[in-house]
Amino acid sequence: MTKKASEQDKIETRKRPVTFLHAILPIAFLTSIILYGLIIRPLFLDQEAFTLEVIFILASFFSVSELIFLGFSWTQIQDSVVRKIASALPAFFILFAIGVLISSWMISGTIPMMVYFGLELVSPQYLYILSFLIPIVFSSLTGTSWGSVGTIGVVLIGIAAALGANLGITAGAIIGGAYFGDKMSPLSDTTNLAALAADVDLFDHIRSMMVTTIPSALLASVAYIILGFTHPPTVQAAELGSLKPFLDSLGVMFAFNPLLLIPPAIVFVGSLKKKPTIPTLLTSIMAACVLALIFQQYTLADVSNSLSSGFSASMAPWATDLPDQTIELVNRGGLYSMSQAIFVAFLVFFFIGSIDTINAMPTVVSRVFAFAKTRSATIVASLGASALTNSMTSNQYATSFIVGDAFKSRYDDLKIPRKVLSRSLEDYGTMIESMVPWTSTAVFMVATLGVPWADYWHWQFLTLINLVIAPSIALLGIGCFYDEVDKK
Repeated sequence: MTKKASEQDKIETRKRPVTFLHAILPIAFLTSIILYGLIIRPLFLDQEAFTLEVIFILASFFSVSELIFLGFSWTQIQDSVVRKIASALPAFFILFAIGVLISSWMISGTIPMMVYFGLELVSPQYLYILSFLIPIVFSSLTGTSWGSVGTIGVVLIGIAAALGANLGITAGAIIGGAYFGDKMSPLSDTTNLAALAADVDLFDHIRSMMVTTIPSALLASVAYIILGFTHPPTVQAAELGSLKPFLDSLGVMFAFNPLLLIPPAIVFVGSLKKKPTIPTLLTSIMAACVLALIFQQYTLADVSNSLSSGFSASMAPWATDLPDQTIELVNRGGLYSMSQAIFVAFLVFFFIGSIDTINAMPTVVSRVFAFAKTRSATIVASLGASALTNSMTSNQYATSFIVGDAFKSRYDDLKIPRKVLSRSLEDYGTMIESMVPWTSTAVFMVATLGVPWADYWHWQFLTLINLVIAPSIALLGIGCFYDEVDKK
């Protein structure tokens, strides 16, 4: 026996038995910090809220301390954290790419051109409903909510700012529309993974989701139409002339040309053909850079600085006396614009990776929802488990497989079709991501749209309505396909 093996045996013998209490303690600690730091301090104590970075540093310190107390070596904990962060690297790459994409589309004139003509075509009263429907179309065809928000969403939020619209409502509509398409698209990775985790046919899974998602989308559409008249943009159709300085300033800063639509077309076509996300985004970025050098007055140095630090109106010294609206629209993007989002996501996955050392999340989910004995209770339990797991892991991939594995046999025993399970994974998993402020998705949405979470979450009607409809139909037994199993 080697010395290394002997030392490992000693470590194994020193380990304390891992109990349910050990599994739930770090999760309970994180929950307590979130309640105190994000809710009690700002709302009840009139004190500044904790930052997400501090919350997850404290939670990680607690979990690592507990694991060391249980007898795990730092090498074992580190290996688990590294595996978790490695699994999240594609998300980090996308965050970096989206920041650069926005700045490249800005200096090329793509986003300013789309905002310019969008203002001339969009009726202010219907801005909110269009902000909901346009991302639905885009993300349904491409299967990406982040891509939809990072591209067409940025354009829509720019139009809303120019029209003096409520940015919280607009952001809620954009995110809701993007998640409708992401959830219902056969091109979506989360949709495919939910079907895979529950072992159901992809299109059976999508048809099952229609039971909850279509009614939610219809009700949300009605709400956004009403809001267009009760909370209208400050600039109405008759007053669009007041936007002339803003539109003129865009015309001074950028030269518009139909070829500037090539970068978004690359993303659109690449998504339709299921091309890898990162190469597609990089191709779009390079195309935008070339177009900037061909059609705009900016230098190669300006393009380089824009990609790294973001576009700035100061790069156009020939454009003087720019309206504040113009500066707010164009000053954005860049590699470093996503640094906070990436750092928060890194700390979240560090915490998750540490508790994965003792398989904490599957253990807690299995024990906490052991009470579910009936069909309706089991479905509601799987909804709750999906919400809890996604909130704690910030990862729908992990949620699908953890909850899917925990509930598959129980669904089979109670003769509940598994497509109801796959639907539940998304109803309270995928859909809740942007509603929980510490998830990587919510951080991304805030960083990309520039709208605080507190301003948009209560206007995200698709998710809020879906959170009511999903358990309601489970309790009523509607749309649960029991007859299909009973006939068999």
